[in-house]
Amino acid sequence: MSLILGLIRTMRPSQWTKNILFVFPALVFSQNLFALDLLGRVIVCCLLLILTSGSIYIINDVADIAADRSHPVKKLRPIAAGTVPVGGAIVVAALILTVVFVAAFQFQPALALLLLGYCLLQFAYSFYLKHIVLLDILAVASGFVLRVMAGGLVIGVSVSPWLYSSAGMLALFLVIGKRRQELALMGEKARKSRPIFAKYNLPLLDDMLRIVTTAALITYVLYTVDSGTMVRNGENLGPLTVPIVIYGLFRYLYLIHVEKEGSAPDEVLWTDLPLQLTILAAALTYFVILYVI
Repeated sequence: MSLILGLIRTMRPSQWTKNILFVFPALVFSQNLFALDLLGRVIVCCLLLILTSGSIYIINDVADIAADRSHPVKKLRPIAAGTVPVGGAIVVAALILTVVFVAAFQFQPALALLLLGYCLLQFAYSFYLKHIVLLDILAVASGFVLRVMAGGLVIGVSVSPWLYSSAGMLALFLVIGKRRQELALMGEKARKSRPIFAKYNLPLLDDMLRIVTTAALITYVLYTVDSGTMVRNGENLGPLTVPIVIYGLFRYLYLIHVEKEGSAPDEVLWTDLPLQLTILAAALTYFVILYVI
């Protein structure tokens, strides 16, 4: 039982929310949320992505076992702590990925190809790109964009380029914010546990964070202006959601700069009530605009 629980922990259940937040937009914004057949396809897509990303986390923890053991928090991860044996972890990850690809190919061959591309990107990150400055951040953010693409692919919807751009900028915002906090809170220990931190400093990460924050807001505003799904009675109601998005971004910046919050974004989401209320307000606003008015 401890082995099973260790494997589940290694697959990062707290981060499964990424798949919901980035796979469902294509379904929601295309006004197909109540099309049960399409909803079912998106749920299947989410499950396949959860299993795929979970397997990648297992492989990544195996590759990072030495570095994780020198990290004050990551040393408690099951593989680094020795709760889950390396050999068993690799076998389980391989079995899960085999099942995922077979199921995905039967479900939709194009999705299987996308998942293959996602895996190759993550393998490249785990064994190579994570050691290259700037490309490490871009590689992680690209995985989020592929999730949005998967959500549109399984329901046959063409996703707006501005939605892709918004998702990519939001992903960069979260990734850079997490990197900044790790470096700010751990200092030299961060560089020892992850060598790539030796090539970053706080001024650079702060500048990057300012750029992607601005870009995220601009691309989202352009998406709301360009999208015709939120036009009601000749009026585009999409821009009404912009203040909610602005508050959400600013709240996260407040947490990392003032509250010195160092947790991963998904962990912050589970602990910060204002962020939870912001996401709830956004969801309700989208629902009213897209499905009620």
